Amino acid sequence: MESSNIFHLLLYFVLALRIPELTSAQFTFRHGWCGDATYAPNSTYQSNLRAVLNSLATDTRITYGFYNFTAGQGPDRVNSLVVCRGDVPLGTCRVCVRDSASLIPQTCPNQKEAFGYSQNCKIFISNRAIYGIVQNERQWYLTTSENVTGVIGFNQTLYSLMSSLQNRAASGNSELKYATGGASLTGGGVKRRKKSLNPSVIAVPIVVATTMIIAVVLCITLRKKKLRKAWMLKFNKDEIETLQSLQFSLGTIKHATGDFSEVNKLGEGGFGVVYKFQGVFSNGQELAVKRLTKNSAHGDLQFKNEILILAKLQHKNLVRLLGFCLQEEEMLLIYEFIANRSLDYFIFDPVQRETMRWETCYKIIYGIARGLLYLHEESRTRIIYRDLKAGNVLLDEEFNPKIADFGMARLFNIDQSQTLASRIVGTYGYMSPEYVLHGQVSMKSDVFSFGVLILEIAWKNWVDGTPWNVVDTTLSAGFSTDILRCIHIGLLCVQENLVDRPTMSSIDLMLSRQSLSLQRPLQPAFFIESISQSNGRPQENTTTESSSRTRRNSVNEVTITEPYPR
Repeated sequence: MESSNIFHLLLYFVLALRIPELTSAQFTFRHGWCGDATYAPNSTYQSNLRAVLNSLATDTRITYGFYNFTAGQGPDRVNSLVVCRGDVPLGTCRVCVRDSASLIPQTCPNQKEAFGYSQNCKIFISNRAIYGIVQNERQWYLTTSENVTGVIGFNQTLYSLMSSLQNRAASGNSELKYATGGASLTGGGVKRRKKSLNPSVIAVPIVVATTMIIAVVLCITLRKKKLRKAWMLKFNKDEIETLQSLQFSLGTIKHATGDFSEVNKLGEGGFGVVYKFQGVFSNGQELAVKRLTKNSAHGDLQFKNEILILAKLQHKNLVRLLGFCLQEEEMLLIYEFIANRSLDYFIFDPVQRETMRWETCYKIIYGIARGLLYLHEESRTRIIYRDLKAGNVLLDEEFNPKIADFGMARLFNIDQSQTLASRIVGTYGYMSPEYVLHGQVSMKSDVFSFGVLILEIAWKNWVDGTPWNVVDTTLSAGFSTDILRCIHIGLLCVQENLVDRPTMSSIDLMLSRQSLSLQRPLQPAFFIESISQSNGRPQENTTTESSSRTRRNSVNEVTITEPYPR
């Protein structure tokens, strides 16, 4: 929308030439509006609404007059915006926010959408995404009692003033976009009741007086930040529509994590830190927050990639993305909370490994296979994961596996089978030879990684460098045949020629049908040399690019963590 059109619409919402004082101490809305959709008493939506209004009324951390709180998920999600006039003192602003939060449920008793505009602030509640979206369907006209005789000159002067104020407001700091100004009419365009009055137009543009104005300001702010910060992102129109319902406010996340307190810290990886979200969705879902490292040169690519991929995926063996936040130079991902730790904690730790029975191990192997099958063949978009390893598989309370961390994944067309990567990303030992040597990416790349993972789970000596002691004795009691079958499948997956490797659909059949005969595996891609590691855990070092295309005889020695954009 061009600036002239935007501020032409703004004209309908700015205060008139003179704003009469309230004649009563009773707080009221000058204008109010209630939507058509309603919620039932004592419903989940009403509970979320009360939580949002309580947050608005009690918050004392925000000092710049802009409030944005959300609660709930899906159809029960409640979004809120409250904005104070730019020239209103902090104390007056907070009183207006508190009174608005108290009055809005009385104004709209059971409507899911409600808008209230008072002298010092305005409030908007909705079950739709409202943050950063231009909306201009509701208009109110505030008129003055004075008459304008030179209408054309008046409008020209007014538009010139508004254009000037637009630029001045846009140049404000990241927390406040506000400007005031005046312009005199030449030739006496105002019919005055008293000769002593100076003919002037006084415009008080409250940049955040409507959701439309908020959207304009935020767009300008984000645009400036994107130019200054290399990691700030741009989303196209389709991507924005996909992501709108997933947005969390930074204030909500800071409150739920104790401002990223060490007490709530769950773990730390190469791309950032994971925190426990103290609170649950309306359906009881617990949450975790991944705070991506700001100074990571590749964080922005991983952030966008992970959101766009996970937002479209729904499978019990994939970690669910429940929201994100891109605000005040923070990049945050909100996931479902997984009670147990990652798979590598259990299979590489001798003590924890003793607690893993074969039934549990088999459930983990089969669950990972189902997750990969969904990515390759059952989701709307074909996805190559590219970084499957024990550290990227999380286990819930019942040891159901969930594939996590999609920052390196690649999207394929449904009829596309392979592509070439200019940079090699992933973890050596899990990476297929055609990928390491030639940058060739395909579904068979994930199959190879899955095969290595099977061997790590079922064959302890795979990481110890002693392949002749085939079966892990801690798992073998009464299940030797099943374990050997899984090792057989794992060896089929790590065959050197990608054509010889099975697809994930074939692997699913092999795992679910014990009577299905298996082919004899050919030579694996790499032979195993002894690795002097105290616990068998993969060593991970960061590099920017594969420095050689020659064959490497190693297992899990190096992790390359530079993601490749879609």
